[in-house]
This record gives sequence, C-alpha cells and structure tokens, in this order.
Amino acid sequence: MRFARSKRGLRLKTVDSCFQDLKESRLVEETFTIDEVSEVLNGLQAVVHSEVESELINTAYTNVLLLRQLFAQAEKWYLKLQTDISELENRELLEQVAEFEKAEITSSNKKPILDITKPKLAPLNEGGTAELLNKEILRLQEENEKLKSRLKTIEIQATSALDEKSKLEKALQDLQLDQGNQKDFIKAQDLSNLENTVAALKSEFQKTLNDKTENQKSLEENLATAKHDLLRVQEQLHMAEKELEKKFQQTAAYRNMKEILTKKNDQIKDLRKRLAQYEPED
Repeated sequence: MRFARSKRGLRLKTVDSCFQDLKESRLVEETFTIDEVSEVLNGLQAVVHSEVESELINTAYTNVLLLRQLFAQAEKWYLKLQTDISELENRELLEQVAEFEKAEITSSNKKPILDITKPKLAPLNEGGTAELLNKEILRLQEENEKLKSRLKTIEIQATSALDEKSKLEKALQDLQLDQGNQKDFIKAQDLSNLENTVAALKSEFQKTLNDKTENQKSLEENLATAKHDLLRVQEQLHMAEKELEKKFQQTAAYRNMKEILTKKNDQIKDLRKRLAQYEPED
C-alpha cells in the first residue's frame, strides 16, 4: 500500500503540473474566445488523459507482476489458491482498506478494521512445510493402495491361470488312463483346450503388457509353460498311439488273424502250383 500510495502521489503531482503549466503558458490574456477556450481544454484533456491512462496501465501491470510472484511461490509449494473477483468491488471492504491506509498514514493507535474472520493462508514456515509433506505422504499412500489393488487383481488372474493349468494336467492324467476308444476324442478335445488356454494367456499377456513389467514376465512364463505343456501332450499322444498299436499287435485277435492270413497265403500258393501243372505247354 505504501508503494501504491507513493506512485499515486507522483501521478497526482504530474496532473497538477499539467494544470500549472497550462496556467503559466496559456492563461496570459484577460479574455479568450470560445475557440481558444476549447483548444486549451482539449489540450489539457489530452495531457490528463494520457497521464491517467499511463497510471492505470502501470497499476494493472504492477498487480499482475505481484500476483505472478505469489502464484510462482504457491506452485512451488503445491498450494491451491482460490479467488473471488466479486470481492474486488465490495464497497464495505474497500472502505475498510481505505481506513486501514489512513490508520497507517497517521500512525495512530487505531487497530485495522479489516475483517479478521476471513481465512488466511498458513505461513510457509516449518509448520507449513510439514503440512505439505503430510499431504504428499497421503497422496503417495493413496497411490500405493491403488497399486496394491492392481497387484492383487493380477495375482488373482495368475492364480486362476495356475488353477486352470492344474485342472488341465489332472484331466490329461485321467485321459491317459482311459486311452482305448477315446484316442481321437482325447487328441481333439485336449489339443483344443490347450490351444484355447494358450490363446487366452496370450490375450491376457497383451492386455497387461503396459501395466507392469513384472506382470509381463509372469505372463510370458505362463505362456511358455502352456506351450511346453502343449508340446508335451502332443508327444504323449504320439507315444500313446504307438503304445496302442504295439498293444494291438500283441493281442490274440491280431495273432489269430495273422495266422489265418498266413494259412490263406500258403493255400493260394499251393493252388497256383496245381494250376500250373494242368496248363498246356507252349
């Protein structure tokens, strides 16, 4: 306020000097015509208008620079400022500011009549710093809780995938015990299930790729495990086919059929020899 009062006093002196210069330079005659008076007043108006405009612009720019400093400090300390433009035209508050200025000028014992019930910002001392640190700690704790929640969700998904894998392994073991007439069904069904599992794990891996690097690694391992399981099942099915074929060759029905075919072949050879004896020679 002292700075503004000083600048205001300088501008008022400048306006007064404009009038004084006009009196000394132009008001030297006793009588003036209407045109001369108009010319004098127009010139005075231009000078005063220029001075007042310059003062208003300078005051506005000064206020902007002052607010800029305050905003920069508030941004540094992560403060949230709130303003009410309508309060700038509150006549009651303006009168209180005027009385406060008068009290400061006269250096009287009167206390400022400013509204002390208005909330004030806490000073940027140790207490303010601690408060800001507490707010930052709360924000980090909230973010930590969110990350824990996401991690828990991913762990649930991983557990579900492991459970699905265990179920598939158990189903594979059960199917290996009953490989008789279900060979084709095992091959189609198990391969389809494993391929669907691999596709699902791959899709889940693509969705969570941008969330966590650790989750990406875990899903890659699950995908690799599923692929290995698929290859292992294919190898086991191939071995099972060979084993079934081997077992079939060792059955009594296969041996009997083979003996019958051997006897039939011998009979055919004997008949051919007999026919050859009755054919006329060339």
